[in-house]
Amino acid sequence: QVQLVESGGGLVQAGGSLRLSCAASGRTFSSYAVGWFRQAPGKERDFLATISRSGGNTYYTDSVKGRFTISRDNAKNTVYLQMNSLKPEDTALYCCAAGIAVATTEILLKSYQYSNWGQGTQVTISS
Repeated sequence: QVQLVESGGGLVQAGGSLRLSCAASGRTFSSYAVGWFRQAPGKERDFLATISRSGGNTYYTDSVKGRFTISRDNAKNTVYLQMNSLKPEDTALYCCAAGIAVATTEILLKSYQYSNWGQGTQVTISS
């Protein structure tokens, strides 16, 4: 099991950038693929991006492709989400999640594949 803590959220103007961090505790972080999700008030949770154990394989949903970049530093037990060209519709609670991955290149695309979730960090984009 790993515990996840997100940080880096805040209030920025449209067009701005934020970098979110997902810090994990536990010695087996490199055994987990990690994903970022978000949930706006009154809406379902949406998958955004995922990264494999090694960091060599990533996947993005279309709405953030080209604007968001996921990366990880296994030495620091941290996964990042760099968000550029932010829009008001990006306003949401952003959560990271970790799931066991057998292969170093495996990515997890479904929320049920993730067994560990953080509490989230709020991102608000003003127009």
